[in-house]
Amino acid sequence: MFNGIIEELGKITAAKDIGGGKELAISCKLASSLEVDNSLCVNGVCQTVVRKSNDSVTVQVVEETLRKTALGDLKAGSEVNLERSLSLAQRIDGHIVQGHVDTTGNILDIKKEGTNWLCTVGYAPEWRDLVVGRGSIAIDGISLTIARETGTQFTVAIIPYTWDHTVIRHRKKGDRVNLEFDILGKYVLRFMQNRHTGKPGVVSEQLLRDSGFTD
Repeated sequence: MFNGIIEELGKITAAKDIGGGKELAISCKLASSLEVDNSLCVNGVCQTVVRKSNDSVTVQVVEETLRKTALGDLKAGSEVNLERSLSLAQRIDGHIVQGHVDTTGNILDIKKEGTNWLCTVGYAPEWRDLVVGRGSIAIDGISLTIARETGTQFTVAIIPYTWDHTVIRHRKKGDRVNLEFDILGKYVLRFMQNRHTGKPGVVSEQLLRDSGFTD
């Protein structure tokens, strides 16, 4: 589990195909504090360290992850957002981020406004119920607050520190980004959907009647 506060910008030093997947070597200072089998959030995607040295780690991206995320767009020289998994004694300064990307979106607009930048992202309509104004969202692993949402797009405000210390500063119109919606919102939505449809496992009036309970 992560909290969407980027610790370091790493750099892809090698990206090679392995069957249907992809292996990424990442140069980073965090390597010295990581071990093989540790989790590392790479642009919002939870990955497992399979090899390491004092200044580099290697992760292997499987086919399913390539289908659902933008990690397949990375190449040698690309910078990536990195965050180590949380410890129990650590403050959650952003929000709960699992590193399980739901889908990708596309940058529709990104512009400077005063001291901050406004980034507008478009996404597929089936995710609309999970986008809430003033709610949390992770974009490429960065914990951000949705400033406003209209139709199938939303806008976030990027403060100067986040702009300077994450890959968001490299993004331009048309780029793909990884999106992870708030896990609490996903659970609430599933609960309400199950309650409405009366799926097995949901305590409904009909379930109580079928179990022998009467008025």
